[in-house]
Amino acid sequence: MTSGTVVRVNGPVVQVTGLAATSMLELVEVGEARIPGEVIALDREIATVQVYEYTGGLRPGERVEASGGPLSAELGPGLLGGVFDGMLRPLGRAPEFLEVGARPATLDPERPWQFTPAVAEGDAVEPGTALGRVVETASLEHRPLVPPDVAGRLEWIASAGKYRVHEPIARVDGRELTLSQRWPVRRPRPVRARLHAAQPLVTGQRVLDLLYPLARGSTAAVPGGFGTGKTVLLQQIAKWCDADVIVYVGCGERGNELADVLGELSGLEDPRTGRRLLDRTVLVANTSNMPVLAREASIHTGVTVAEYFRDQGYEAVVIADSTSRWAEALREVASRTGQLPAEEGYPPGLASALASFYERAGRVLTLAGSEASVSILGAVSPPGGDMTEPVAAHTRRFVRAVWSLDRDLAYARHYPAMSWRDSSSRDADALAGWHSLHGDWNWAERRRQALTLLAEADRVDSIAQLVGATSLPDEERIVLLTGRLLREAVLQQSALSPNDAMSVPAKQAALLDLVLALHERFRSLLERGVSAARIEEVDLSEAARAREAGGPADVEYLEAIRGRLLAALGALA
Repeated sequence: MTSGTVVRVNGPVVQVTGLAATSMLELVEVGEARIPGEVIALDREIATVQVYEYTGGLRPGERVEASGGPLSAELGPGLLGGVFDGMLRPLGRAPEFLEVGARPATLDPERPWQFTPAVAEGDAVEPGTALGRVVETASLEHRPLVPPDVAGRLEWIASAGKYRVHEPIARVDGRELTLSQRWPVRRPRPVRARLHAAQPLVTGQRVLDLLYPLARGSTAAVPGGFGTGKTVLLQQIAKWCDADVIVYVGCGERGNELADVLGELSGLEDPRTGRRLLDRTVLVANTSNMPVLAREASIHTGVTVAEYFRDQGYEAVVIADSTSRWAEALREVASRTGQLPAEEGYPPGLASALASFYERAGRVLTLAGSEASVSILGAVSPPGGDMTEPVAAHTRRFVRAVWSLDRDLAYARHYPAMSWRDSSSRDADALAGWHSLHGDWNWAERRRQALTLLAEADRVDSIAQLVGATSLPDEERIVLLTGRLLREAVLQQSALSPNDAMSVPAKQAALLDLVLALHERFRSLLERGVSAARIEEVDLSEAARAREAGGPADVEYLEAIRGRLLAALGALA
């Protein structure tokens, strides 16, 4: 270890002399309180350190010690169900403050875990090989792995029993392995190969799964102004998506929001196990009242945790709320270190930083040979709802799906307030092939018809506002009627309704098929001479209520409604 001396303190940025042997991104401890920080710049004999704690009281002349390695996360059993700060220090049961310089262990060193070996002495093991299993929660089996830099002959393996995280459980070529391992948070964990992402991540939210789908191992951005429902939408995805592990990173958001997330995940039942949904969730909380520069680390920490579970063969989802607050932390560091500002004061490397974050997503072949993925969903909170500002603009370049939220829809109480004008998905074509292979051959055509009808309804509505709906031709009045049914019966979804908070893919398809079938009947009636005015007199409210009247997977109920409404319309002819 090398040591130096503080020569200047500028808020969370500290300049140090005497660290000639240090390196970029090395973890250091500053002052008597041993505040953690990272080296972010080297200029001859001066090292610039970004500190992850409050620096009040820190003064020139205090000692700084280098650790000899980068900021690393301790990974192992005990992460699931936990709440941690941006450096993966445990926070207890809700976002709270830690004492300055506190270094509590990420994993409880005294807690014993029941370990069952899965390999035998004498076996040849490779990086990523599962040494055994640990029942961490009722929702997930933890698989202790051979670290990426270890391979060889297994000289010894512990028998089944209870072990602490730092006790040896195996020995490979003279190196002892434990239930835990450390990994630098800024370095992606290695994989055998990256695969094409072509399997859908089912979110349970109809507007996403039907119109703007996301593949497992892909990336999505959720841009939207204040009050448009970004956090609620991401919470819904965390609750209902079909991932094995959720890593929820609260980056610079309000503490009460993260407390709500924790409370809801604790109270929700996992449909796969009947246990708490929190048992397969890791919450990284770096709220707006916590040290600002820990935001910058929290994003990397969350992805590292997700990659660790990916390497065990699980499907992981990282939800970052929000990347705009993370970018603001980058801007603050840049301004204090004297970097020349680029767009709106952000550092010149903003685009590269966003790209490196989203590039850690992907569907991969792990070192052990299994297929798994990390998907990344990032909220973007542009000031004033300006979608052209740098964070929103650069993020669109690097993600596969954009789920843009619209202020007008939110103010009209249309939730999720997903804009069908500004949202997009580059995974849709690949996922159409997957759906065709799995029995839903009409998925792509159904999606195309819905998007076409929404676009046409918007066009007709703009004309109707000028001349009145009754002045429109019958064909356009029918388009308006179908557009309204699409919005009310399919795209709207109540997060507070037990029947409507999530929908399985079969129910999603049945709802959309119901509206499209009604539209086809409208058109056939017009061809038979029935006026649009008579069609509009038919009570179609049952279609709008269908999403909440049946259960999350109740397809038969929707088919019965479809039959009744088509019969009522048929009577007009």
